[in-house]
Amino acid sequence: MKIDRIDVYPLEYPTVGYFKFFTTPRGATGRPAVMLKITADDGTVGWGQAVPVSTWSYETLEATTIVLRNYFARALLGFDPTDIAGANAAMDRVIRPGFSTGMPLTRAAVDIALHDLVGKATGQSLAQMWGRPQRGTLPLSWTVNARTIEDVEPTVTEGLSRGYKHFNVKVAPDPTFDREVVRRVRKLSPDGFLWTDANGGYDLETALVAAPILADLGVAILESPLPPNRIRGYQTLKQQSALPILMDEGVVSPTELEEFIHLGMLDGVAMKPARCGGLTSNRQQIELCERHDLMWVGSGLCDPDVSLAASLTLYDAYGLKQAAALNGPQFLDTSLLTEPIQIENGVAHVPNGPGLGVSVDEAKLADLAERTAHEWGL
Repeated sequence: MKIDRIDVYPLEYPTVGYFKFFTTPRGATGRPAVMLKITADDGTVGWGQAVPVSTWSYETLEATTIVLRNYFARALLGFDPTDIAGANAAMDRVIRPGFSTGMPLTRAAVDIALHDLVGKATGQSLAQMWGRPQRGTLPLSWTVNARTIEDVEPTVTEGLSRGYKHFNVKVAPDPTFDREVVRRVRKLSPDGFLWTDANGGYDLETALVAAPILADLGVAILESPLPPNRIRGYQTLKQQSALPILMDEGVVSPTELEEFIHLGMLDGVAMKPARCGGLTSNRQQIELCERHDLMWVGSGLCDPDVSLAASLTLYDAYGLKQAAALNGPQFLDTSLLTEPIQIENGVAHVPNGPGLGVSVDEAKLADLAERTAHEWGL
């Protein structure tokens, strides 16, 4: 079996509500994404998806589209799709790594698509391919992304009305504001798993003040309190021990994760296949955390469709213990799947068919791709 064709579809999914990462120089936008279709010479198809967003990473919709079409696709045509490790090595050769993996959000689409293709070719789900169990359902966390104190109650109430029991709160840079937001969330949801995510928005002095405050309010973890290159700052926060310190941004490959562990920078990692080049890298990172007895939680980048299916499948197969902060269902109102992933009472039903267990509606895909090309000039 050889890769015969690779098709690239830049997309912008419509969004609902406010999410800070979708406000760009273009104004308030939808969720950029790039769908990837890899077709083997026997007709087997694998679907992948990249989720670039310029306000979270240097990878933009335009850059991802160009790299997939002009670099990764050209390197992989004629390649054996079952050799996923070899495909990742080939992508390293055409987009050389810098400090870490080159264009990780972009290459996640390829890695995910190859897993989907191999699973479909062998008739196995991803969990079966990995020799892992399947539970079938995964509780999700509702994101509180408040711009004002008055935003908190309606946001939490909406999550509760949809059956969500667990909440993740965007914090930083103001610990006084954060204290009041988290206090109100905890009051409205006294028993759920509650974590805070600063997206690197504190400086060290502020983070050292904020962590004990958040701990006293019942927060379970503090994610990404500092920019990822503040190594000594992370060491200081970990030594403070007010809250478990989890990294997200900055952990792309298992190589730097292993280094960060040995430098004493973290208590765990918020996993994201979309962030780190796909399922191959993220599996290795989960296993690395388990070997070092570190915490890991499941999160995402407001993943639509295929990327969401990949994350759900991975977290389910590896027995994620806490609710996953996969907020695509919260902020996106369009699905390109023939059968959208079902969310009931804050619990996702994990796809369990061959590969990713989902099918793409190619008519809907073509329509959204055409509208995106017109609006973005692609």
